[in-house]
Amino acid sequence: MDIHEFNPSRRRFLSGMLAVGAASALAPNPLISKVWAAGENPAQWIQSGSHFGAFEAKVVNGEWTETRPFKHDKYPCDMLNAVREVVYNPSRVRYPMVRLDWLRKREKSDRSQRGDNRFVRVSWDQALDLFYEELERVQKTYGSSGVFTGLADWQMVGKYHKAGGAMDRGLGLHGSYVTTVGDYSAAAAQVILPHVIGSLEVYEQQTSLPLVIQNSNTIVLWGCDPIKNLQIEFLVPDHDAFGYWQQIKEAVAQGKMRVISVDPVRSKSQNYLGCEQLALRPQTDVALMLALAHTLYEEKLYDTAFINDYTVGFEQFLPYLLGESDKQPKNAEWAAQICGLTAEQIRDFARLLVKGRTQFMGGWCVQRMHHGEQYPWMLVVLASMVGQIGLPGGGVGFGWHYNGGGTVTSTGPVLSGLGGIANPPPAKYKADFRGASEHIPTSRIVDCLLEPGKKVAFNGETLTWPDIKMAIYSAANPFHAQQDRNRMIKAWKKLETVVVLDHQWTASCRFADIVLPVTTRFERNDIEQFGTHSNKGLMALHQIVKPQYEARHDFDVFAGLCKRFDKEAVYRENRDEMQWIQALYDEGVKMGASLGVSLPDFTTFWQGEGYIEYPAGQPWVRHGEFRDQPDLNPLGTPSGLIEIYSKTIAGFAYEDCPGHPVWMEPFERNHAAKKNKYPLHLQSCHPDKRLHSQLCSSEAFRNTYAVAGREPLYISAQDATARGLKAGDIARVFNDRGQVLAGVVISPDFTPGVIRIHEGAWYSPQEGGKAGTLCTYGDPNVLSADIGTSQLAQGPSAHTVLVEVERYQQKKAPPVTAFGGPETVKEEGGSAA
Repeated sequence: MDIHEFNPSRRRFLSGMLAVGAASALAPNPLISKVWAAGENPAQWIQSGSHFGAFEAKVVNGEWTETRPFKHDKYPCDMLNAVREVVYNPSRVRYPMVRLDWLRKREKSDRSQRGDNRFVRVSWDQALDLFYEELERVQKTYGSSGVFTGLADWQMVGKYHKAGGAMDRGLGLHGSYVTTVGDYSAAAAQVILPHVIGSLEVYEQQTSLPLVIQNSNTIVLWGCDPIKNLQIEFLVPDHDAFGYWQQIKEAVAQGKMRVISVDPVRSKSQNYLGCEQLALRPQTDVALMLALAHTLYEEKLYDTAFINDYTVGFEQFLPYLLGESDKQPKNAEWAAQICGLTAEQIRDFARLLVKGRTQFMGGWCVQRMHHGEQYPWMLVVLASMVGQIGLPGGGVGFGWHYNGGGTVTSTGPVLSGLGGIANPPPAKYKADFRGASEHIPTSRIVDCLLEPGKKVAFNGETLTWPDIKMAIYSAANPFHAQQDRNRMIKAWKKLETVVVLDHQWTASCRFADIVLPVTTRFERNDIEQFGTHSNKGLMALHQIVKPQYEARHDFDVFAGLCKRFDKEAVYRENRDEMQWIQALYDEGVKMGASLGVSLPDFTTFWQGEGYIEYPAGQPWVRHGEFRDQPDLNPLGTPSGLIEIYSKTIAGFAYEDCPGHPVWMEPFERNHAAKKNKYPLHLQSCHPDKRLHSQLCSSEAFRNTYAVAGREPLYISAQDATARGLKAGDIARVFNDRGQVLAGVVISPDFTPGVIRIHEGAWYSPQEGGKAGTLCTYGDPNVLSADIGTSQLAQGPSAHTVLVEVERYQQKKAPPVTAFGGPETVKEEGGSAA
């Protein structure tokens, strides 16, 4: 497979862009009119950027007509085909809207009507008055624990226009509120790895890929799919990592390197690299790792010097590994029965790990399972026994598939973003959480809403769930991220008021009471890094079109809120958009000078090319300083060493997360020893054609991968045949938690017993607001269970889910309800549309 099969060449990319642009321009589009144009200007190409890459937009008389990739991106991503539709699509939030019954009765409204999609258009003044009055009421009545901010902040690139920064500045001037810790992506790993190896790891830079290419004999992709996931970044991606992966592909083809994908399915990366696969059963990774460790120990292949010099707790772990503590050695024969591999496959794999240099690359899907903390912990233990942590091309990392992991970091300033107010005045209301916790784990919001006051263990703390009455979401879509959609609908009825700021009518907007339209990243001026981990350069993000309809910048929305309690001037700090951007840039100029990097003045940068490439950096080895001098460069663990056994975690006395890694059965799993009512394991990993739920509303682009107008369901030929399914059919996927429709794709990449629906598919209830109703588009979180990984991390267990699949029996499938705007009604109840 050529690299351009997953990242199209410039010619194919441009022809695709032109085709999409022309089709969109010719189609009837209610969002395009001269009223909303950027200005009557001749055609021009304007530079901007996104999570999918940098690009230039052609604007003709104020309308964005075509898109082409940034000239400094050698491997542009085809998701750039969808970015124009973010501005122009039927799901665009056009005006401030308020849910009909909430407008009539406020906090006493019928909350069972949330999700029925009936909204009243109001003015901005009225919307902000309602927002402020409700904030006042809740703060005054319930204190800080009554207000919750559910921030994701994946929606925007740009240092100034950060939704989280704007919200924190504005709400912080009014009072305190409940916040979240962790995220849905890597919650279990984020909590366990600081105890084990001293840092979050998942968001850290990795060993430079040139060093991996030069030194690694074997790369182990453990549930890791970089070719799929490196298309997007938290900042503007430069996509340089794909050049290195092309070299790895060549090394594999020439026999210079082995790459082994440990995964139940053939990943995009495996198909691209042409590499090997160890196809274990889903959710059995820890059992396999234990057997590998057992083999290394029994055959005396492990690095005793590294274990002695760089780790603690191996002697506490050994009795469990050898079966002395529970009468069950964790040997290859034991693991083979669990994993579906042969004992000899397991032993051969263990022996390979110590033949030359081995680089473990861990993904995140495996830790989004019940007991997900055990996987990253055990992978670190396994890498410690191999003994190559801190060596070029060896060791372990958990960020190779994220933010350009492994690209060489350039020498240049990293600009700060919109931050807090300098010397802020006291908030209108003092912090008053009334005995409840100030924060909750992100994925436990439904538990919190359903059981306020309950005491819950979390990473050594005892949390008391606050009694939340008002939730405010900005740059977030909880009705995509949270598990068990039907349980979530029940919990949402506990909220008296929900406010959502967004530019797309997501399900989160439909389950809100006040919806405020904000601008897309393409209707703003800003500045951003080109390359997240690489920090390759700095680029200007120019506004492509003027704000559509009545959309406002997040910053201006919260300025308007602050105006209602006389804090607008404090909030704005006497700066407009361009003054803020210049201030952030000038800070970078000073930082660059300290690094010996000279940046031009702001006017030259902004009005010129709008791009600065920093001097190249030097290759780097993760944990290299620790290996060289562990006493002078200790890890952030209590011992300063890798903790195979953690006294801290053991001291928490959690039954579901003891002091060393162990194998524990998840609450549901498909395997040969047990016949399940629902026999298929459902994967819901990150999509190939979206960033979570972003771009799902881009209709023309969505139609390039949707099947029968639904989210694809990937299934093996054997499982499809057994159920009478053929490619293109609409299938019903179901379990006791819910049911969805999806379009069948029969794929040789999937082994029997494993299927996939990508997360981020928009929730599309057949009956809006009703728990248990059929999702007509294919949201996999209708099917997933809302159970914490363990008491340690309380992360999501989205990948522990079993389902059954059948052909949809009705003659005519119900329409997809996910997309488009709400039903606009008059306040007295009559339709206004």
